[in-house]
Amino acid sequence: MNNPAINVNSEIGKLKSVLLKRPGAEVENITPDTMERLLFDDIPFLEIAQQEHDFFANTLRENGVETLYIDDLAVETLYIDDLAVEALDTDEKVREAFVQQYLDEAGYGIGTTHDALNDYLKTFNTRDLVTKLYAGVRRNEFDFENDSLHDLAGRDAANPFLLDPLPNAYFTRDLQASIGNGMTINHMTFKARQPESLFTEFVMTHHPRFAGHVDIWRDRNHNTRIEGGDELVLNDHVLAIGVSQRTSSKSIEALAKELFANPDSHFDTVVAVEIPHNHAMMHLDTVFTMVNKDQFTVFPGIMDEGGKMNIFIMTPGPDGTVKLAHRTDLGATLKEVLGLSELDLIETGSGDAIVAPREQWNDGSNTLTIAPGEVVTYNRNYVSNELLRRHGILVHEVISSELSRGRGGPRCMSQTIWREDL
Repeated sequence: MNNPAINVNSEIGKLKSVLLKRPGAEVENITPDTMERLLFDDIPFLEIAQQEHDFFANTLRENGVETLYIDDLAVETLYIDDLAVEALDTDEKVREAFVQQYLDEAGYGIGTTHDALNDYLKTFNTRDLVTKLYAGVRRNEFDFENDSLHDLAGRDAANPFLLDPLPNAYFTRDLQASIGNGMTINHMTFKARQPESLFTEFVMTHHPRFAGHVDIWRDRNHNTRIEGGDELVLNDHVLAIGVSQRTSSKSIEALAKELFANPDSHFDTVVAVEIPHNHAMMHLDTVFTMVNKDQFTVFPGIMDEGGKMNIFIMTPGPDGTVKLAHRTDLGATLKEVLGLSELDLIETGSGDAIVAPREQWNDGSNTLTIAPGEVVTYNRNYVSNELLRRHGILVHEVISSELSRGRGGPRCMSQTIWREDL
């Protein structure tokens, strides 16, 4: 890849650029009746959530990190300057294609509801259009003659939204994953999150900063699921990917085959780590993160009573196949694939039977490493944070009461775009 726009060859190289999404009106469009469907356990207080997110973003900027916002990039993609227009034909065509695909994926093909929504969305300028799509479109926002049965009777008619809000969007880690000079643009597990990666697709395809400068290892047009919280870049040739509630083994195997076969990829090892398939441990990075060359956080609850778990080392086989080697010891496996003689596994909540699950629930293992041995964490996980410090890790604490209601921490809220190579 010439002049790559993405460079992520580790979890720990000095962080230079991230992709964020500030919580917006979409968070206030959660109701008690829609919480479960929208993947929330509670309704965050938006004003405080925004203050907390701003504190997080400012902490990154104070440490030399460029903060890009996915909604800003989407606006720039759909409404761009003359130079970019020359490359993209016209911004209006890009905008129209985006809206049509958004409506199609929402289940509105040709018909009255489609036409009414399309006409309504045309009334917005580009900035307000992007904001509106994240926030959702209520049924009572505009008048139209509805002749579709599923919009007039049954479960769909009971939904107050024609287009659902996207309240999980501030967890920008999941809709894509930066790997080397490329990216996976993900088909996400639950319908509530699937529209989010469409924004990524259009940004990577049409935004002048990224178009033609990003290898797409896997696009979102698949039936099998994968999410960025499960995708960890351990070094420039080894990935760890969680077999989890949100990522299937089929997706992992398909991605491994692509990376092994693609001449632009330098990855030759994928470590598939199976974790419990539940909401509390939805992604690998909720229970395991890399914080230094030989140091990792881990929630002990992912292992059985004997400290074992299901792990597979995947390497290239003959004729495009994948070789599998089964392992059960996480520490030993990491030593093997990373060539380490020593390893420091730092247990969430010091492994305490009460503290560990409490702090894991509040993303105690979801650290964002901004340099080797330097991390950003939630301040509420004070036991885990103090343990990190005792292990020589520099900890930057960010505030969280409302953000964590969405079940995600600093790594979940940031998609790495550029890290310095080690």
